[in-house]
Amino acid sequence: MQQDVILVLDLGSEENPKIAREIRALGVYSEIHPHDLTAAELGAIPNIRGVILNGGKNRIVDGVAIDASEAVYALNVPMLAVDHDAKSGEKISAWPEDDAARAAVLSAFLFDKCGCGKTWNTQNFIDDQIERIRRQVGDGKVLLALSGGVDSSVVAALLIKAIGDRLTCVHVNHGLLRKGEPEQVVRVFRDELGANLIYVDAVDRFLDKLAGVADPEKKRKIIGAEFIRVFEEEARKLEGISFLGQGTIYPDIIESGTKTVKAVKSHHNVGGLPEDLQFELVEPLKMLFKDEVRAVGAALGLPDSMVYRQPFPGPGLGVRCVGAITRDRLEAVRESDAILREEFAKHGLEGKVWQYFTIVPDIKSVGVRDNKRADEWPCVIRAVNTVDAMTATVEELDWSLIHTLTERITHEVPGVNRVLIDVTPKPTGTIEWE
Repeated sequence: MQQDVILVLDLGSEENPKIAREIRALGVYSEIHPHDLTAAELGAIPNIRGVILNGGKNRIVDGVAIDASEAVYALNVPMLAVDHDAKSGEKISAWPEDDAARAAVLSAFLFDKCGCGKTWNTQNFIDDQIERIRRQVGDGKVLLALSGGVDSSVVAALLIKAIGDRLTCVHVNHGLLRKGEPEQVVRVFRDELGANLIYVDAVDRFLDKLAGVADPEKKRKIIGAEFIRVFEEEARKLEGISFLGQGTIYPDIIESGTKTVKAVKSHHNVGGLPEDLQFELVEPLKMLFKDEVRAVGAALGLPDSMVYRQPFPGPGLGVRCVGAITRDRLEAVRESDAILREEFAKHGLEGKVWQYFTIVPDIKSVGVRDNKRADEWPCVIRAVNTVDAMTATVEELDWSLIHTLTERITHEVPGVNRVLIDVTPKPTGTIEWE
């Protein structure tokens, strides 16, 4: 079913994701795009029913106030300009702060001005994406990067429905996965779900490439580029692979930056792709927020253990082994993470807390081990809750749990002599440390 589409054009506002989500909550599909869309780009977006020109404090770029392109103004659809002296359309000075008042403004625009129907829901999205995948891929074959996480698992389910056995899943063990995870992915997807799965052991290859690299952006780009190289090699062993499936979601794209909003960080499947990519990308979830991805997974019949598992970054433990990755410190991250997950499950926090993990930064402090001075690493515990990964609050942990974690981690994880708790929300922190 073709969706009515409302475009939220970025003219320097930091509220674009919030507005897009509020529109979707009212049952209308929305997308965020740059302010200077061309006629060709607009022509590729079907069924545009209205445009929101969302101005804000970042509207001045290189000393000039940006405006929508002439192609946008030529669309002949209703427009709503916020904090922006637009050439045409209804204007308001700012979004109301009250949620109900915001919803009233949006409802009047969506339904009274634009005549939108309430067609945005999970099942319509699934049907639409299956149709789009079939149209894009045709008779071709797709290679999917299957980490076993929520995003790639939902992509796999969509691709299986759309193209069946013309999907080949590749699971790469880059040495940056959680304890026992490679074995679990193989067991669930190959043995239980019957997926066409290729397992690649690339631990030494990735860790050798990352040796001595401390800059987090360089680490992400190395991991992203090496992933693509691995897939290219696996594709050459197969016949007719011309598409690469990825679990890119909307926060990945937004946080990687726009023309008026600086990047928070590049994501391995957004900023880390090489320019000479040999595949056409298939990214059916790239316009969804995290909670929407989970809803799609549940609607597709994926097990709760897969749909509601906590998110795991594409670069894996590489962004939690802060600084230049060493194998011993990476192992400290892996072992402390396993202890954290085990204790959270024992204390009834599994499924309650959105994401929890450990970080081992490349610093040392003096401690005591076997009655001797020991210069060892700290282990930082982070536990956060969020809906869409754009903002996050910190889970307040019981002191008895903190004491148990401290005792176990400092005694069971070699090289760690301190346990710290990160109590910083997003913003000002990000969810991950790198």
